[in-house]
Amino acid sequence: MPSNVELIQSLVNGVGIGLVYGLIAVGFSVIYNASGIVNFAQGVFVMLGGMFTHSLLTRLGMPEAVSAAISIVLVAGVGVLVQFLVINPMWNRKAPLFAIILATLAVQILIEQVVILTLGDQPRTYPEFTSGGPLKIGEIAFSYQLFWILGCGLLMVIALSLFFTKTNVGRALRACSQNRESAALLGIPVQGMLMLSFALSAALGAAAGILITPTQYTAYSVGGPFGINGFIAAIIGGFGSAPAALVGGILLGVVQSGAIVFFGAGFKNVVALTVLLIVLLFFPHGLFGGLGKKV
Repeated sequence: MPSNVELIQSLVNGVGIGLVYGLIAVGFSVIYNASGIVNFAQGVFVMLGGMFTHSLLTRLGMPEAVSAAISIVLVAGVGVLVQFLVINPMWNRKAPLFAIILATLAVQILIEQVVILTLGDQPRTYPEFTSGGPLKIGEIAFSYQLFWILGCGLLMVIALSLFFTKTNVGRALRACSQNRESAALLGIPVQGMLMLSFALSAALGAAAGILITPTQYTAYSVGGPFGINGFIAAIIGGFGSAPAALVGGILLGVVQSGAIVFFGAGFKNVVALTVLLIVLLFFPHGLFGGLGKKV
């Protein structure tokens, strides 16, 4: 039986990784709300954020802040390319939705292979944004990076919520999520809104990858697990609401950390999938589905 200290420490660790899952889940929600598409390439944006930042830090010697900012812009550009080269042509040909979703899986595999060929297949990491630490309160250790993840995650979700509720572009995106045909009749450029949703989603994924890489590592293969956990978090919280997605991610992270403490690391994904099934059975719209489609 784990001690109280182990339980509290696992809770702290779970909140940290859960915030990252939450940011990925928000990325899923942004694209889903704008188009109805579940972008299973979302996890690869997380991987690219960490890989690009590491390359800029080590190969070009750029400062961390500059490397992170450039990486987010680059990954957002990758999201735009995915929409323009893959999603947009299929959308214009009125391809079935499931075919578009399968195409996003193919995009993930393609990007992973390109990363192997260009950046290599070795895991890599970089120092935490604030050196020193961890901060200890009693026997509980708090990584300084956890505070960066918490602060940046909350700021991004608040900024995204304000963007969707207070700006004309955000309202246009929400209009597209409600009824794309009516939005087009009102003069809203639906294709442009879809491209913007991919850029925002990719940027969120990149930010998540940049924040988590100092505490773990990044490699070409991490996109799949992060994408799956972000998708589960989005379902737990309920697609459509950024705060709900963030809370869903935190819940998933805490549950996984608890599973590691009680049952071992091998049961982490088993417990996560069990929670997913329970939510789908009893809360088919997510724990916060009543919030509606309000990013």
